[in-house]
Amino acid sequence: MKNILIFIISLLCCAQISAQVTYEKFESRKLNSTRELKIKLPENYDPESELKHPVIIVFDGEYLFEPVSGQVSFQTHFDEMPESIIVGVIQGEERFYDSYFDEVSGLPFESGDRFYKFVAQELIPHIDANYNTSKFKVAVGHNLMGNFINAFLFHEEPVFQAYINISPDFKGTMSQNVAKRLEWLDNDIFYYMATSDKDIKSIRNTVRGTNDNLKAIENPHLTYYFDELKGDSHYQLVTGALSKAMDRIFELYKPLDEKELKEKVFPYEGTLDDYIVDRYKRIDELFGIFKPISEEELQQLITVAEEREDLESVYKIGKLANKLNPDSSFGTYHMALYAEKLGKTKKAVKLYESALTLQDMAHIDREFIMSHVEGLKVVEEDTETEDEEDEEN
Repeated sequence: MKNILIFIISLLCCAQISAQVTYEKFESRKLNSTRELKIKLPENYDPESELKHPVIIVFDGEYLFEPVSGQVSFQTHFDEMPESIIVGVIQGEERFYDSYFDEVSGLPFESGDRFYKFVAQELIPHIDANYNTSKFKVAVGHNLMGNFINAFLFHEEPVFQAYINISPDFKGTMSQNVAKRLEWLDNDIFYYMATSDKDIKSIRNTVRGTNDNLKAIENPHLTYYFDELKGDSHYQLVTGALSKAMDRIFELYKPLDEKELKEKVFPYEGTLDDYIVDRYKRIDELFGIFKPISEEELQQLITVAEEREDLESVYKIGKLANKLNPDSSFGTYHMALYAEKLGKTKKAVKLYESALTLQDMAHIDREFIMSHVEGLKVVEEDTETEDEEDEEN
């Protein structure tokens, strides 16, 4: 019964994805032919919005498009990656000609070079002109097309910013060429590669040798990931590799988690408002999209600041919160908390009273703030009485 239910849910998911996919016939001058594209837009895509979306170009779209779409839908649902535009290139019988390569370098040659120019000079400009796209482009290739997508690295400014190489069948000296190119990159690039212990032996051996070269590269512009999956065949490894690739490439986009808080936030040298601002600035720079800092994340930073007894960070996070959302009581409340802990009672009372005029926080209600105000007023009165008695004596 359970297996039947899972099967039905899977069918419903596939049907939903299929319903959102549009098909487009693209007339290419570079290829002197018409190519069919599969295009899936984000669920709530608004052409009038200023929101930009990364673009994922899927080669061998006839069989790779659905696994990519499914993975993207899953991860965007949980805000693990940004909503993206997925473009599948249907290759079919043209695949051999599209991937045609120079036997020495492994780079596109003749019909392969024409297909390369179609993607770089026609397809991507077409998508950018017709949809709300960010500058972040991802290439997904398997087998022969896993070899092919590496050619886009050798453009003066790489055509794609992320490369998902699933069991790539490296040709000629492509493996060595990729290592040299990645070593001297001056653009930020994400590079993912995967094989498995059950992969085609010749491909697995070459991929493992390539990994030995790539993992030794020390280049701050390169973010490199490698997986050797267990028990999956050359085709079965696609799903697992896609899941891991998307998870890692968009790791920075995810909300703060316990691992990051422990390993990066707690030992951060400086106030934690700088940490979160720099983090989101990098998201904008890398992915070309704006993502607002959430109040939940600010609360996580407050918790860390309190753990490391960092009152200055509490105050500055409060100021940042006020700047991000001046209607919320979150920022003013924590600035008041800062003043209270420094013994600045009058200032704390004033700030707490200001917080009462603003929107409530999810985790702190008005009664809790009122109790702070009343308690501090009692302290303030007691202090004033003691001061008066001292003056009389």
